[in-house]
Amino acid sequence: MLINRILIVGHGSIGKRHLRLVRELMPQADIRLLRHQVSEDIPEYANGCFHDLASALKFAPQLAVVANPAPFHLQVALPLAEQGVHLLIEKPLSVSSAEVSQLIETCERRQCILMIGYNLRFLPSLTRFRDLVRSGELAGKVASVRCEIGQYLPTWRQGVDYRKGVSARNDLGGGALLELSHEIDYLCWIFGRVDWVSASLLRQGGLDIDVEDSAHLLLGFEPAADGHQLVASLNMDFIRHDTTRSCVAIGAEGSLRWNALTGCVDFFARGTANWQTIYTHLPERDESYLSEWNHLLGLIKHREKPLVSGEDGLRVMEVIDAARTSSNSFGRERIISGKP
Repeated sequence: MLINRILIVGHGSIGKRHLRLVRELMPQADIRLLRHQVSEDIPEYANGCFHDLASALKFAPQLAVVANPAPFHLQVALPLAEQGVHLLIEKPLSVSSAEVSQLIETCERRQCILMIGYNLRFLPSLTRFRDLVRSGELAGKVASVRCEIGQYLPTWRQGVDYRKGVSARNDLGGGALLELSHEIDYLCWIFGRVDWVSASLLRQGGLDIDVEDSAHLLLGFEPAADGHQLVASLNMDFIRHDTTRSCVAIGAEGSLRWNALTGCVDFFARGTANWQTIYTHLPERDESYLSEWNHLLGLIKHREKPLVSGEDGLRVMEVIDAARTSSNSFGRERIISGKP
C-alpha cells in the first residue's frame, strides 16, 4: 500500500517532531495538520491545515498520527479508525482504559494498524537490557526490580512556562503518572503482565500545578510457574534536579542496570566490587522516533503486528487506573484486564 496522504493531529512539541520526521522520510507525501488553533499560516513541512475533524476526515488520510493532548485522543482516533485509517497514537493512549477496547476492536474490524508511541522500545540499549534480563544469561533469575525517572518540570522545556504545559494540567492529561508512563510500558514489555498495583500519587515539590508531581508504585507481576511473583518498585517525579532514567534488575548471580541518559547497560556480578559496562549506544536525538516510523511504514506494507500494539497501550492504562484507585484507597488494587 502506497501511503501518500498523512494527517498529523496536534501541533505541540511532539506533533511538530512527527511532522518534521515524516516529511524527511516521505518528501512527496501530502501531509495535513489538524489543530484547534485557527490560523491562516501553514506550518513548515505541512501541505495544509484543518481546524475541524469533519474536514480532516474528508481528506481521507491513509495514516494519522494522534498527538494532541491525551484526553482528546479517542474522540479523534475512533472516527479515523472507523474510516480505516492506520493510527500511530502518542503515549499515553488515553487518560483511562474507558473506550480503549472499543478502539482496538474497531481497528481489528476495519483492518487498520493501531500502534502506540512508546518509542523507548526502539532504543538499542533498552532492547539489549531486556534481552539480557529475559535470558538470565548474566544475572540469573531476577528477584526484584528498581526503576526510576525524574526531571525538574520547570526546566524540562526551555523557554516555556511549565504551569501552562500539558504536564502541569489535569484538563490536558498531565501528571507524573500519565506523562512518564513510558516506564510502565517497558516494565510490562520486559517482565510481563501486572497482577496488582500499590501506589501513592502525591504533590511533594511545591510546584504550581494541579496534578501529582510524584508517583510511587509497587507492581506485582503475574506469578511464574514456580509460584514466584516478581515485584518492581517504580518512582516517577517532576521534582528532582538531577535528571535520571534508569532500571536495575537484581538477580541471583548479580544485577543488570540500564541508564537511558548514557545509553549504557551495566553488570554487577556476584562476588565483585564494581559495575562493569557491557553495552553502550547513545542514540541521536531523533533515532528512536525514526526507528518507530520505519517500523510503522514496514507494518503497513507487510501487514504485521506492531512492536507496541493497542493491547500494550491498554495494559498501561489498566495499570494507571489501578494506581489511581490504590492511591485513593491506600490499598493494593488487582488488575482485571479488559483484553486477553
